[in-house]
Amino acid sequence: MIDRIIHFSINNKLVISLFVIGLIGWGVYSLKHLPVDAVPDITDNQVQVITNAPTLAAQEVEQLITFPLEMALGNIPDVVEVRSISRFGLSVITVVFEESTSVYLARQLISERIKAAEAEIPKKLGQPKMSPISTGLGEIYQYVIFVDDDHKEKYSSTDLRSIQDWVVKRQLTGVKGVIEVNSSGGYLKQYEVAFSPDKLKSMNVTLEELFQAIKNNNANTGGSYIEKKEFTYFIRGEGRLNSMEDIGNVVVKNITGFPILVKDIAEVKIGHAPRFGAVTMNGIGEVVAGQVMMLKGENSAEVTKRVKARMKQIQKSLPEGVIIEPYLDRSKLVNRTTSTVITNLVEGGLIVVFVLVLLLGNWRAGLIVASVIPLSMLFAISMMRVFGISANLMSLGAIDFGLVVDGAVIIVEAILHHLGIRKSGEQLSVKQMNAEVYKASSKIRQSAAFGEIIILIVYLPILLLIGIEGKMFRPMAQTVSFAILGALILSLTYVPMMSAWLLKRSVSNKKNIAGHIIDFFYKAYQPFLHFALRFKVKFLLVTIIIFVISLLQFSRLGGEFIPTLEEGDFALHQILPPGSSIAKGVEVSAELQNILLDKFPEVEKVVTKIGTAEIPTDIMPLEAGDIFVILKPKSEWTSGSSKEELFEKMGIELNKFPGVIYEFTQPIQMRFNELMTGVRQDIAIKLYGENLGILAKTAKEAEHIIEKINGIGDIQVEATAGLQQMVAKYDRRKMARYGVSAEVINRMIRTGFAGEIAGHIFEGEKRFELVTRLDEPYRNNIEDIKNLYIPLPNGDQIPLQELATVEFQEGPTQISRDNTQRRITIGVNTRGRDVEGLVKEIKSKLETELQLPTGYYFTYGGAFENLENARDRLMIAVPAALALIFVFLYLTFNSFLQSTLVFTAIPMSAIGGIWALWLRGMTFSISAGVGFIALFGVAVLNGIVLIAYFNQLKKEGMTDLNERILVGTKVRLRPVIMTATVASLGFLPMAISTSAGAEVQQPLATVVIGGLISATFLTLVILPILYYFSEIKWKTSKTASLTSVLLLFVITGHSQVSKLSLEEAIEMCQTNFVAIKANQLQVQRANKLSEIKSTLPSTNIFVTGEEFDFKKSKGLHSIGAQQNFYLPKVNQAQQKLYQQQANLANSRLQLTRQEVAYRTTLVFYDLVFQKQKQKMLNDLIGVYDDFVKLNQERFYAGSIGKLPLLTAQDQLKLAIWKKEIVEQDLSISKSSFQNWLRSENELDVDLDKLPIPTEIENKGFSNHPMVQLQNQNSEVAKAQIEVQKTQLLPQIQTGVRLQTISGQIPFFGYQLGMNVPLFKKSQSKKIEAAQIEVQIQESKKEIILQELEIEEKKISMQLQKQKQIMVYLEKEILPSVRSRQEFAMAAFRAGKATALEYIQSIDQGIQYEIAFLEMLKEYHFLKTQIEYLGVAK
Repeated sequence: MIDRIIHFSINNKLVISLFVIGLIGWGVYSLKHLPVDAVPDITDNQVQVITNAPTLAAQEVEQLITFPLEMALGNIPDVVEVRSISRFGLSVITVVFEESTSVYLARQLISERIKAAEAEIPKKLGQPKMSPISTGLGEIYQYVIFVDDDHKEKYSSTDLRSIQDWVVKRQLTGVKGVIEVNSSGGYLKQYEVAFSPDKLKSMNVTLEELFQAIKNNNANTGGSYIEKKEFTYFIRGEGRLNSMEDIGNVVVKNITGFPILVKDIAEVKIGHAPRFGAVTMNGIGEVVAGQVMMLKGENSAEVTKRVKARMKQIQKSLPEGVIIEPYLDRSKLVNRTTSTVITNLVEGGLIVVFVLVLLLGNWRAGLIVASVIPLSMLFAISMMRVFGISANLMSLGAIDFGLVVDGAVIIVEAILHHLGIRKSGEQLSVKQMNAEVYKASSKIRQSAAFGEIIILIVYLPILLLIGIEGKMFRPMAQTVSFAILGALILSLTYVPMMSAWLLKRSVSNKKNIAGHIIDFFYKAYQPFLHFALRFKVKFLLVTIIIFVISLLQFSRLGGEFIPTLEEGDFALHQILPPGSSIAKGVEVSAELQNILLDKFPEVEKVVTKIGTAEIPTDIMPLEAGDIFVILKPKSEWTSGSSKEELFEKMGIELNKFPGVIYEFTQPIQMRFNELMTGVRQDIAIKLYGENLGILAKTAKEAEHIIEKINGIGDIQVEATAGLQQMVAKYDRRKMARYGVSAEVINRMIRTGFAGEIAGHIFEGEKRFELVTRLDEPYRNNIEDIKNLYIPLPNGDQIPLQELATVEFQEGPTQISRDNTQRRITIGVNTRGRDVEGLVKEIKSKLETELQLPTGYYFTYGGAFENLENARDRLMIAVPAALALIFVFLYLTFNSFLQSTLVFTAIPMSAIGGIWALWLRGMTFSISAGVGFIALFGVAVLNGIVLIAYFNQLKKEGMTDLNERILVGTKVRLRPVIMTATVASLGFLPMAISTSAGAEVQQPLATVVIGGLISATFLTLVILPILYYFSEIKWKTSKTASLTSVLLLFVITGHSQVSKLSLEEAIEMCQTNFVAIKANQLQVQRANKLSEIKSTLPSTNIFVTGEEFDFKKSKGLHSIGAQQNFYLPKVNQAQQKLYQQQANLANSRLQLTRQEVAYRTTLVFYDLVFQKQKQKMLNDLIGVYDDFVKLNQERFYAGSIGKLPLLTAQDQLKLAIWKKEIVEQDLSISKSSFQNWLRSENELDVDLDKLPIPTEIENKGFSNHPMVQLQNQNSEVAKAQIEVQKTQLLPQIQTGVRLQTISGQIPFFGYQLGMNVPLFKKSQSKKIEAAQIEVQIQESKKEIILQELEIEEKKISMQLQKQKQIMVYLEKEILPSVRSRQEFAMAAFRAGKATALEYIQSIDQGIQYEIAFLEMLKEYHFLKTQIEYLGVAK
């Protein structure tokens, strides 16, 4: 097939050219519309449920809101994890779903469960809502709104927040791709009725009266309409409050005819809601911030572009002096990472083109190969767009043009070599050129195609990754696969076509610069190869030793998930002591901002977000804040050259400010960590337990232990305690005395201090809350709470302190839970050390130095958990891919030995990759793992090229093995060097790059470059040696044979016997069993029949003639067709019969499966029995061996005669003889097991002894396969009755005809009729016979049930008897026999028992042991019979 493709391409150049032009057009179009981002969005599939409850403390939020919601959400299908945080006034529950679950379905399911859970949440405490449909990468654009210096006095923080909410946010909401605009900072404007408790009391007005008066006087209404002549007048009543004056004039109460107005007892003013967050910038004070959140799945580059365009429009609509300015713009990072990728690709491409032209020695050939690079990239980009893959650092970060053009290099080099040898000095015609190019291409085509396919296969493990690591690395594997697939297609079509078209037809064998370069390499290589071939064994041994050392070094490299991407900006977490106010946070943030701006010239801007935003997707307490440090380009840094250095220097300066804890990270990294693991740090150490106090105490102890470990950057224990509270504890007796309920007191406290919403005031389209609360001077300290007046039923009012004790108390700040379990987190950021090694040391320290209370335990998450998950999956996927590579190698060479030789390139190429990582001080990461995977493909490709040419020389008659190796290596030196050079140098820009995102690509490129060095050495030196040994007879040298076997053992691993569990054995047998396959075919056949919905009788086509006399009269001639139709009931009955027959076939299949499972269980337990019996006899031989040695000592000492010694030796021989018999039985059992399972490989069971019997559950017979089969026979018989009945139904008859009458045409005719069965007697008999058949099948079912019941009772009685005997043996006989054996041995050693007595004791014991074992086997056989009752007969 490949030959035909090449031939077609060469001889149809125009067609291929058109296809290439089409590819270019498709690629350019896709490039313009391809989504672009910095990194893949690795946020897991989650939905957050947020409930604001501003009047509840953390423990009340957990009990009243979080717990009911968790219980409702926990049973939703496809939920992976449920996390929650409960803090003062806020509950946030994160529900993580399987990746395959649609986010819209997930939200629908959650919405339904929330509605169900709302019944358990007390009214007015909070309304659960879902967070916007966004992700960790959704915060694409963050900005601040502030006032310039000339207008600072004109606009307050409240004004700025109103501008954000009602001007900026409204205009951004309509932007395509924007799902939400989140507001932070400033004050949320409210119309406030601030009352004085003294005025209320003096006017004898209660707070409830004031609240209801305002609430009841703030509404409009309508009164339908009145028709008056030709007009209609609509009726409206306007009672809504529109201004502070309207509010003040509301009548609260009327006392003796005098109205008391709101303004008489309260001040109406503009206030603000209690806030839970603030934003500051550059030390100038508070500002207002907004976050533009992108809809999940949108193109971030396009959405950011739209947002920026809208921002320019918004700025024009803002009041004079108000400035809107971005501080975190995703497009900056996207541009930096995109620039890195483009630069690396362009530089790598140019290097590859230069090397190709240089080493091919033909600029035309070099350009042909080089042109594959942009074409394959256009193909890859087009496929990326088809599969929805964005262009980012990861998806484009592993493309090496050297790998991409490997196939093209092989083919073009083969063409040049062929032309240079065969046609040197000739001027070829077009036809001759086509023929020669075809001949050269077809010779090498299999190696080239299979090489590219193998490179595709090595990326399969990455495609199999799931979860976070899958999202991160699967796009990379897909993109590389697309590029290589495109290159493969081009190398079989475009490259031969262009070679035949553009290469010179006048072939010259004159040496060029490429020839001189290759000669230089060969002069250095040839003597080294001769030397290696002289000392083959030593070279192999040294290689094995280096490989083993490399593996040891690899185990010490350490590991991390991926190297941290430098985002260009920093994020700090400032943490004040628990209970600190927002005002304190604002003050501290201003000081810290000034330090950063003054001490570090590279800092461009500093923005601090304290507490939570309007939509609390980022959950922070009031005492915590995120400091976003916006930096200038790295080229302008002066305080430090690296991120770590700058972190360290900033930490030193900031630590001079006391009382604040800091954590250093980066904005996107912090958000990813928080959304994926619930914490912001690299490592999440989670301590689970019930008591919050014990959790906090134990976590602090753990912190003190691990903070001294090297590599700990920042460590932060989750603050769960220390929240300062003013608590009013109600005195129930006093409340009873005054007749006051807790509800009244709660409402007074809530309304007085938090404020109660009495309605809304509209300013045009703007809407603001109207609240009542105490005036500012009356809600400042604990005395105000004590003096709060509580209304009594009799109209009087008393202070709260008369009804409750008001005091300061410390409470929990927040309560975190994972899957309904309380936990506390110790967050750790790494600094200059690999994550894996650090976690191992932390684990070791905590396990040895910290004693956990009962029921408390640690888990470890974060980036380490991602690394573990990815490694576990790769441990399965990589061997599978390597096995596929081996299969393809076998298909290439049709030789197991030669496939193994080429396969050795995989472990040997890893040597260079491991040492390259070590030399550059890098740890193993998934990026490095991808590098190893890419490396394996290239290493195998070079081996294929070399071995394939050796085989070609052998076919051409070169019998001398040494000559074959020397000639083959000389000819293939250029493609091997070229492949290795272009592949390694293509990665060179990635390896040495220092721009944004390079840290992610460096390990990958380092591994490939280092690995190709060792892989090239293997291909050119070790592989010829191995080929030499594979071609000679093994008898030539024992040492060589041993060494080669040892090498293959180390590299490929020794063969192991597959051990199967009972379930695996049953599954294997059911997969391979011929009878089951036959039944499955019957099921398929029956299913096909059941798909027939309707049938038609045969169509009757006829020709007739009448009324003609063969003379003058031409008569009447007709041609026509007749078609009968069944009534619908006929087809329905037949379709039902087919369906029941399909069910019957499936029932037969299930019965056969049961029979196979039964037989498999018997042979399985028989093999276990024989293994256990063999072990018993091995133990017996050991006992008699010791017995013989003891008798020998006594005989030589003269204490006994020869007879006891001979007796002991005879007993040992007898035991060995018995063991040999048992081993024969064991061999027979193994053979039976293997044959029954239809396996060619050696198999064994995973049990070494028979399990102790368990009770058998009586499942009844209704679902027994035999009963089900008979039931289905009955159903088929019933369906047959219905089919027979349909034979009594009429058929519709239709027909059309074309006639000639006396030669005149045309005349048409038709007929309609009905076929009615008038004689029904015979059919009625058939129906009766079918009915009798139903009775027969039902009777058979009863017989089967009776037989099953009898058999079950019989076997149950045997089982009971067997069990009683076994229990007696196990509890009574065996312990006595074993103790007698021990006594006999002791007595014999002490000389108090004869040898005969000792032998009798041992023999009796082994007889009882074997008897018990045989009874145990019989019990399992009986148990198997009853489990597979019916099929066991």
